Amino acid sequence: MDSKKELSDVRKKIDAIDSELLELVNKRAELAIEVSALKKKDLLGIYDRSRESEVEGKIAETNSGPLSDEDVLLIFREIISRCRSLQHQEKVAYLGPAGSFSNQAAFRKFGAASEFFPVNSLEDVFEEVHSQRADFGIVPVENSVEGSVGDVLDMLVRWDLDVSSECFERIEHFLLSIDGDASKIRTVASHPHALGQCRKWIASNLYGVALLETPSTAAAAKIAARDESVAAIASEFSGSIYNLKTIQSYIEDSPRNTTRFVVVGREKPPPSGEDKTSIAFSVKDEPGALHATFFLPFSESGINLTKIESRPSRDGQWEYVFFADFSGHREEEAVKEALERVEANCVFLKVLGSYPAETPG
Repeated sequence: MDSKKELSDVRKKIDAIDSELLELVNKRAELAIEVSALKKKDLLGIYDRSRESEVEGKIAETNSGPLSDEDVLLIFREIISRCRSLQHQEKVAYLGPAGSFSNQAAFRKFGAASEFFPVNSLEDVFEEVHSQRADFGIVPVENSVEGSVGDVLDMLVRWDLDVSSECFERIEHFLLSIDGDASKIRTVASHPHALGQCRKWIASNLYGVALLETPSTAAAAKIAARDESVAAIASEFSGSIYNLKTIQSYIEDSPRNTTRFVVVGREKPPPSGEDKTSIAFSVKDEPGALHATFFLPFSESGINLTKIESRPSRDGQWEYVFFADFSGHREEEAVKEALERVEANCVFLKVLGSYPAETPG
């Protein structure tokens, strides 16, 4: 068969599929509007992470390729985001500036149809949500290399907000400049952590180049966008925000550097079937108190504990505050019973949130 004729036939098939996709996407959007009307009638929130988690699970389960699960989920998350924006455009606060890893996490979590706005501090993220200037906030809570973000843990205890979702972002560093010409680079700018995470690559490939520390990787990208002699170490997402070109991809020394982010808001997601609960608590300062107050109730209830750590109390009321994650939802009977036993014997207990559990990518 003539290759031109064969190509034409394939393109006709693609055109037909595109037309069908367009029709189906708009039908989905119409149904999303119906859902919105029903939610308003029953005074329900628009963003239902449990439902969206269920949808994503089914999509990944039935995906037969050749697109990867990650690629398919990115496509569907954008469709879901656009449909959700017909109901209500969420406002999402994140630690800026634009192009930060927090911005990237928010973008991937909520989709491009949401309204994102940067704030100057992690505390400001909580303030924007609490004051209802934002529907949600997204904050980093722990990193696989550097550990937990202590200030955020303290804020989760202090602010009257709920963790409603989580996501994991691979921290991938790119060397970026305004025109992608490595020969022009005299200075490399980035946050001190990013410079440290790329130390070996820099030593091997950029010997003699000056290093400039910046408040964030996104701030470095902003500098590189104005000066062709400066390259930024930042994310690919940051490069797209500031129209930078890639000199080298994936220059981080550790390929397993991942940050866990949590979404904070005023809504409490219902059970999804695959949930995680996060709590903060303090026990009496006496031998065996932690085991008797916390470990024993959870062990006897058969609940899987996935994480526990402690931090000195910031207000001096308790010596240490413990933070724990475990499988299950606070509305499940086994979890309710375990939490009641903990609360009866501890000094302080706060459920930070129950939400659909995500798996690190």
